Amino acid sequence: MKIISQYSPPTAQNLAHLKERLDATSQVMADVCGLAQGQQWRKYTGGSNPRVMGLHMHFYMAALLSLDEVSLAKVWETMREHGAALQLTDGPALL
Repeated sequence: MKIISQYSPPTAQNLAHLKERLDATSQVMADVCGLAQGQQWRKYTGGSNPRVMGLHMHFYMAALLSLDEVSLAKVWETMREHGAALQLTDGPALL
């Protein structure tokens, strides 16, 4: 098993470019990152002191954007095996 031993977060500009490349709204990006509102996403992409995206949030976003439905279903099942209760809803079709 591999683990992440060092992490340097994407810059605010990197995240803004990702949003642009996906042609997504701030609310869609918030949904993909597990944030409540689009204005929370904008705190990571602008202002004089933008927030830094943590490893866990970045991993979650990357997983949703890169894994297929079968792989995601395996992750959700593992979470349930660990005792989590999940309710899934359809998200945006970004890719």
